Amino acid sequence: MDCCDHIKPELKSTEPHNHGGAVLYTCPMHPEIKRDKPGMCPECGMALVPVKGKKAHEHGSHDDFNKHAGHKTTSFLTKFWIALVLTIPIFLYSEMAGLVGIHLPAFSGSIYLQLILGSIIYFYCGWIFLASAYRELRARLPGMMTLIALAVTSAYIFSVWTVIRGTGNNLFWELSSLIAIMLLGHWIEMKSVQGAQGALKELAKLLPDKAEVIRGGKTEIISINDLKVGDIVLVKPGSKVPADGKIIDGKSDLNESIITGESKPVSKQQGDEVIAGSINGDGSLKVEIVKIGEATFLAGVMRLVADAQASKSRLQMLSDRAALWLTVIAIIAGGTTFGAWIFVGAGIVIAVERLVAVLVITCPHALGLAIPLVASISTTKAAQNGLLIKNRLALESARTIDTILFDKTGTLTEAKFKVTKSTSDEALALGASVNTHSEHPIAKAIVEEAQSRSLKLHDVADFKRVPGRGAEGIIAGVRVFVGTKGGDDIVVERDGQIVGTISVADAVRPESKEAIAHLKESDIKVAMITGDSEETAKRVAGELGLDEYFARVLPEDKVKKVRELQSRGRKVAMVGDGVNDAPALTQADLGIAIGAGTNVAIESAGIILVRNDPRDIVKIINLSRMTYRKMIQNLFWATGYNVIALPLAAGVLAYKGIILQPALAAAFMSVSTVIVAFNAVLLKRAKL
Repeated sequence: MDCCDHIKPELKSTEPHNHGGAVLYTCPMHPEIKRDKPGMCPECGMALVPVKGKKAHEHGSHDDFNKHAGHKTTSFLTKFWIALVLTIPIFLYSEMAGLVGIHLPAFSGSIYLQLILGSIIYFYCGWIFLASAYRELRARLPGMMTLIALAVTSAYIFSVWTVIRGTGNNLFWELSSLIAIMLLGHWIEMKSVQGAQGALKELAKLLPDKAEVIRGGKTEIISINDLKVGDIVLVKPGSKVPADGKIIDGKSDLNESIITGESKPVSKQQGDEVIAGSINGDGSLKVEIVKIGEATFLAGVMRLVADAQASKSRLQMLSDRAALWLTVIAIIAGGTTFGAWIFVGAGIVIAVERLVAVLVITCPHALGLAIPLVASISTTKAAQNGLLIKNRLALESARTIDTILFDKTGTLTEAKFKVTKSTSDEALALGASVNTHSEHPIAKAIVEEAQSRSLKLHDVADFKRVPGRGAEGIIAGVRVFVGTKGGDDIVVERDGQIVGTISVADAVRPESKEAIAHLKESDIKVAMITGDSEETAKRVAGELGLDEYFARVLPEDKVKKVRELQSRGRKVAMVGDGVNDAPALTQADLGIAIGAGTNVAIESAGIILVRNDPRDIVKIINLSRMTYRKMIQNLFWATGYNVIALPLAAGVLAYKGIILQPALAAAFMSVSTVIVAFNAVLLKRAKL
């Protein structure tokens, strides 16, 4: 069983989807890979090309959408060995062998030996390149495979022609060695890419294959696909939670590092929620399943990772354009090189050889892989550290942020309020009665305090939230208001008359001080926005050492404060968790939502923090800067290689005896791609 079947089957499907004429994307080299959005192939790293509308369905059952030999990673290595073995006799009867002092006796039909073996290599070993080029051209996106196909086809046609004519030297040795090295190079590249890729596969591995469910008073082992909402599962010590649920019996410490990146176990007991994939500690738990399939938290993470990997950053868009232009340049340069060598009288053999070398050396695989592979790894690394990237532009913009604007409650402070004083039990009872309908942390604190004193609560009708101030409702026919009126205390009014006041306190989170200290070390200014009083805001700002704060800010005015900071030339990141933070999150240059916050806030943000920990903001900035550096480094390796190698392949230094043979050009092309892949993989080991 594939452990991601029950979460997101379209991520791994090899069957055609009915998109109703929508664009379907596939890999030129691995046509069994299909996606409903652009991105990179998880097998080889190539950019997916579109197959549109009816054609996508028509070809769904045909050859180019099946797993033929040559498409799998291991097949590249197998075909390499075949090509290598057949290349040996081709070399021994080639002009190159004579140059190194090897002279084999001719025999009847020996003139056709190279033709037969070269044809086998071209059509069997090289077919993957030809078929992939066809898919690129059909998608009107000529690229690496197009150039390789042009190179080997030019060499093959010319060689066949010379054999038929019976005169001149052929290029079967160059052709066979070129295909052999291309196969080996692509096998190495694909192994490198697969080592760096596989984010969704790794996430899927976090789930167990089986679950121990309690039905009819008995336990039975079932497939995780057969779980239903409401099932009671037994989670034994050391085993994984099979789906999102709620503990109904037992107590244990759970490792939730898959969610938060924090390896420290979290204590859980009856009534607490648990996340699929969490590893149970020493206790035994009975868990009621509340979410399965795509509704689970892990499935949501997988969707975000998939969307983020499919989205593109500005550098990737630049890289894509550069790769396209490099293909155009290669074709123009190849034609020009061919014509130039013919013009100087070097002969058609030399001219075709130079054409092949130019086409191979300018294959844009390294350039096409430079950015997407780094983007894929950084997205995975973010998810492993409790940072969910919704789109690539959000992570890219994080490195330019110079001001972080925090919402106070629940981010910088504990959001665990406690009543410190009330003028009367009557005021507390009225306030608690109204707030039983509210989810605000202060409201919950008032209710908890009243319950701890065993105060009688009243029935409330016509409950209304007063944005930025409090709440009100009708008790025994009289309107009761609970909220702030300009001071630090909470006022309780009945029919417009003050009944009493309630004082609450919200402690500053210890993590906030550490986070702000690190942000300041990075020359980032930190500001706070809150609806609390000036006195409260000033106290928190002073304790944390904030650069600026905004107090008494109504929900509708939060976005104005973001604009105010931006008008000063600041690049602003807004961190919030509530519905009233959504406009400000959207307005900010970077919106960061607390994962435990509301869906509206999460939908408005570019990055989501799974943990309610401000220290993770520092990780976002660090990851953004690391990712950008890796992308620039890879662009340098990819483009620098082409700039230097293209003139050599064309033969500008031939007068000095420096000639870049097609096979050597293929080796250089493969090496550059492996370097880019290896450099990207180093990001995995970087510490945020």
